[in-house]
Amino acid sequence: MTRLEEIQTLEDYCKPLLEFLSSLCSDEEKVILVAHSMGGFSAALAADIFPCKISAIVFLTGFMPDTRNPPAYVYEKFLRSIPREEWLDTVLGKYGKPDCPLDFALMGPKFLTKKVYQLSPRKDLELAKTLVRANPLVTNNLAGTRSFSEEGYGSITRVYIISGESNIVLEDFQRWMIMNFPPKEVMEIKDADQMPMNSRPHEVCALLLEIACKYA
Repeated sequence: MTRLEEIQTLEDYCKPLLEFLSSLCSDEEKVILVAHSMGGFSAALAADIFPCKISAIVFLTGFMPDTRNPPAYVYEKFLRSIPREEWLDTVLGKYGKPDCPLDFALMGPKFLTKKVYQLSPRKDLELAKTLVRANPLVTNNLAGTRSFSEEGYGSITRVYIISGESNIVLEDFQRWMIMNFPPKEVMEIKDADQMPMNSRPHEVCALLLEIACKYA
């Protein structure tokens, strides 16, 4: 398992996905990436590097960067919109070099209960509490200032699935990201929390099958 201190760049953050895509033998082996939450940045970087290996990206309550601004633009805007008290018992801290500090978050049990898994089965919440770890935040210091390219990430078909009851990435912010960088298609699961794969698994599977039939 990679230690927090080893993640100094966006490429470090995305290493497992990039290694998988690199292992695909030919451009005929294409995938559809499903990007949840912070995974949106991983999918965007992967699409920039391997556009010929990706048929589409599905943003499932995911942060969806654009091709005009620095990679972390949407996440920096999101962070500025959330008052510190809304993070409840989450620990927000710094690591890395003093002249270029990186940010991390360690989600607390109250935050997980009220903000992340409020509509999900209790068993999923309790499992998440046992697996929680400090995660780097995709800020400008981690991601750099060079925008994703139109030729790479910008050329890939994108679908956004809105979770209507997310208490973290609120619906208004999800719709702002859609307006900021319009995808090819927008879908919605009205009664899903931040973890739609847990709170509404059947609906998620149905939409993913529909997307696969259209864009694979």
